[in-house]
Amino acid sequence: MKKFLIMIFTAFIFIFGTNKPVLFADERQIQEEVIYNILIDRYNNGNHQIDEQVDVDDPTAYHGGDFQGIIAKLDDLVELGITTISLSPIMANAEKGYHGYWIEDFYEVEEQFGTMEDFQMLVEEAHKHDMKIILEIVTNYVSPSHPIASDPEKENWFIEQELSDPEWVSNTLRLNLENEEVQQYMMDVADYWMTETNIDGFKLHAADQVPISFLEVMTTHIQSEDPNFYLLGDNLVTDEYNQEILENTEIQVLENPSLTQAMRTVFSQEDNEVSAIYDIWEESGNQTPLLYMDDMYSKRFTQEFSENGRNSFTTWKLALTYMFTAPGIPSIFQGSEIPMYGANAEEAQHLVQFNSGEADLQEYYHQIASLRSQFPALQFGDFELVGSSNAMSVFRRTYEDETIYIAINNSSESQDISLSNLDSGMQLRGYLGDNLVREDKNGEYRIGLARETAEVFSVEPNTGLNWGFISFVGGIFILFIAAVIYLSRKQKKT
Repeated sequence: MKKFLIMIFTAFIFIFGTNKPVLFADERQIQEEVIYNILIDRYNNGNHQIDEQVDVDDPTAYHGGDFQGIIAKLDDLVELGITTISLSPIMANAEKGYHGYWIEDFYEVEEQFGTMEDFQMLVEEAHKHDMKIILEIVTNYVSPSHPIASDPEKENWFIEQELSDPEWVSNTLRLNLENEEVQQYMMDVADYWMTETNIDGFKLHAADQVPISFLEVMTTHIQSEDPNFYLLGDNLVTDEYNQEILENTEIQVLENPSLTQAMRTVFSQEDNEVSAIYDIWEESGNQTPLLYMDDMYSKRFTQEFSENGRNSFTTWKLALTYMFTAPGIPSIFQGSEIPMYGANAEEAQHLVQFNSGEADLQEYYHQIASLRSQFPALQFGDFELVGSSNAMSVFRRTYEDETIYIAINNSSESQDISLSNLDSGMQLRGYLGDNLVREDKNGEYRIGLARETAEVFSVEPNTGLNWGFISFVGGIFILFIAAVIYLSRKQKKT
């Protein structure tokens, strides 16, 4: 029944929400994507014949995730509304390099994940599902066991390692990316994977830890090879260089840890002001970042808010509503859709517990992703805070002739906010809770929400009763009744 209702919702959005056509993968822009981040070794074990190094009781060893395990879950990811998969590094690693950062060979696939043919099959199958594949590429670190580390002619390829955290950094050597030979080497690596695998983009690992001059050379080269190739940036420590990176390189979108922390802080506890997230977004220069709540290094968001007594489904709905309607690219770390718990990085990296999923939450992913895909304003529109009171905020997104309002009530009580900047004779139609807001006698539009709920409204002329929608729902109801009568009669005859 729940899947049936979701189908009705999706059809309703398509019929009454917008006339925007459905775009295929090669027609989409980065703003239209919904990204799912996979730490390959900790996702899903699909091929137990390559488990030689697997030890699930050792948090530093391989746990068995592989390419076949991802292929087996593509249908489920499509159901969630995912359009792009971002994979952790797949190059051959030193022993226990499950994370992908201890690279021994930039031109070979890590055998614990499968073969090059397996990876090419994953890319092909993802494309058949109308999904893109982004590969995280490490440009600034290698394992001490990499052949170039012991090559005396490449002594000037390395510089001092300044970091000691995360823990894996201690087993790496840092490449000198200001050396032109190293730059050319890394561009050759990029060319190889673009040519051999038909992937759709790179996420440049630790973009905040490499010279911007290198990022400029590297990304310009990649874009010259394929102007449609996605280029994302991962931040290992800080986002303080984001604006400079975006202005001087071809990287399209970066992680923003400060914004992520603001989102986690606000939604981890009721009665926190949602407008605080907007303030951080403005301070960061109104960027279009990757919007995420979980990553491989931190306590799981579900763990954090559960410790404050918040309900899992309710809290994730609030967070997802912001993630899928604010400027940025929704970026889901594996297991968040379950949702998984974890008090630290080790627990956050457990194999995904697919058998413990919360169906209502996974259906909401589909619902909010469908809503985002149907309204261009939620992907490209201007963004402004138009009202805030008692932990409830209302945002407006405008794009061409389309206006969308997003209301999020993080309060422990019902709240309302009145808007006076709409034209007279309009109405706000809600798509998450079927709310309808019309002009009052004072010429204002009062948006009221129950505690810990959210709504997304489109603006349309007030035409009174919506006979089209009534007819649609009535038709569905009549078909349902007819089916019940038919089955009852058939059972009696039997």
